[in-house]
Amino acid sequence: MNNITKKPIAALGYDFIPKEFIPKGKNEYYLRNLQNRSGITYRKLTPGEIKILAANANSSDDWNKILVSDAFNPQLVKNCAFFGLIRIGKLEPWFAEFNNLRMPVGLYNSTIISCDIGDNVVIDNVNFMSHYITGNDVILVNINELATTDHSKFGNGVLKKGEKESVRIWMEICNENAGRRILPFNGMLTGDAWLWSKYRDDEKLLQKFKEFTDKRFDTKRGYYGKIGDRTVIKNCGIIKDVWIGSDAYIKGANKLKNLTINSAPGAKSQIGEGCEMVNGIVGFGCRIFYGVKAVRFIMGSNSQLKYGARLINSYLGDNSTISCCEVLNSLIFPGHEQHHNNFFLMRFHGFRAK
Repeated sequence: MNNITKKPIAALGYDFIPKEFIPKGKNEYYLRNLQNRSGITYRKLTPGEIKILAANANSSDDWNKILVSDAFNPQLVKNCAFFGLIRIGKLEPWFAEFNNLRMPVGLYNSTIISCDIGDNVVIDNVNFMSHYITGNDVILVNINELATTDHSKFGNGVLKKGEKESVRIWMEICNENAGRRILPFNGMLTGDAWLWSKYRDDEKLLQKFKEFTDKRFDTKRGYYGKIGDRTVIKNCGIIKDVWIGSDAYIKGANKLKNLTINSAPGAKSQIGEGCEMVNGIVGFGCRIFYGVKAVRFIMGSNSQLKYGARLINSYLGDNSTISCCEVLNSLIFPGHEQHHNNFFLMRFHGFRAK
């Protein structure tokens, strides 16, 4: 049967990091405070602001745990439930518009647990938002679940303190019964993947590759998910343990879990309707639309998955497109174009796929 535990409601939003993993002299917010680089100076709510918030059908387990900027407007927060330490930036009486979506700035009809929220953000009908840090001018509308766990790895093949080796995520390229598997990490090049998969008889080299990956990322528990400035997310199901860069656009995705989605003003990544992506890295400027399924993968920058494409246990190089196809256990070098319903179950070593 399902193991459903019950804890006091007063504990909701606290003890994100298990006590045994908090360094001596630190608290559960020490990594969150490092991650929050907004520069906002926070203060406690005034009695008048608390009165307005309560009148607008908001609730909090402790009003003293809601910290705000001097430019906070309590009239722009309605029908929200807050738990844990909440920090909110500037809220001004504007509406934000993106691709004909027009929404008033503010927080509405949402449950928000232990989050830091940037300036002039729109959050409306987010049923469960937990342990995220947002940038400025972010729009989050109609999301069922937006959450981060204390052991989030954001698609990288590493372990957090206290985890067993059996939970590590490997990417099984080249289809030799996982004999050429590699550990994915944000920033991995096709050349890195090729070296790791090629020289399987050199145990010392393979061990060094694993050590390099482990050293690249922090093993501490307690990092929050992040959503970069001007990112827009609407009409999505589950977004869990996902790090999202700035200026991304995500609409109608079914499930995004354990991912890094790289995005920037000059290289905006987009994910569209019906997509499901788990355990992977999305490069800068990628476009992913219409029922795509991707599991244990890396997408290089400026690549595309479209029209029901499936990318599983594979690396797709920069500037590539896969449309209407299934690709399994493959290492694909940059500049690859693949369309229609053909099937790839191959390995690529030392040459570019045509």
